[in-house]
Amino acid sequence: MKDNTYKKVERYVIDKFTEAGDDEGIEHFLRTVHWLKMLKPDADEALLIAAVAHDIERAFRRHETYDKITKSDKGFRSDEHLTHHQKEGARIISEFLQQIGADQRTIERVRMLVSKHEIGGNDEQNLLKDADSISFFENNVKYFVGRKVNETGKDKVKDKFDWMYNRMTSETAKQFARQLYGEAIKKLGY
Repeated sequence: MKDNTYKKVERYVIDKFTEAGDDEGIEHFLRTVHWLKMLKPDADEALLIAAVAHDIERAFRRHETYDKITKSDKGFRSDEHLTHHQKEGARIISEFLQQIGADQRTIERVRMLVSKHEIGGNDEQNLLKDADSISFFENNVKYFVGRKVNETGKDKVKDKFDWMYNRMTSETAKQFARQLYGEAIKKLGY
């Protein structure tokens, strides 16, 4: 990483989430990078950038739109929400990479990766999705149990936990997450 593009992106993500008042999310992004490296020790710069920036859309989110989507019947995993989250995140991080003069190949790979980090697709998108899920169980469960249960109900949060676990593609990722998932379900009282 001779031009430190990754470090610039990491700083950008941290700054944007701090400005948005969402310091809690930062550890999730950093740990997604950690888990990506655990799943693929030779991950290249584009994969690492996508891992740290995969949820950048959340720093720019209009809460009234998000609240409407997450309170729908499908809750946190509605097609409308997932599509918007992935596409907007891919757009935002691509624009930032262009602003800092990243090479076009890196920009296109990051865009492709972030644009499918929730649902997966190719091997690299699935890898990012798996690292995201492991980090979710490691870092986001307390927030969902403490806050989202009151806002959306216990069943929708359990559905989110089940979906985050079951969407993992690799058995290695599921092995890393299995105990964390079990603890999350227990915290919900199931």
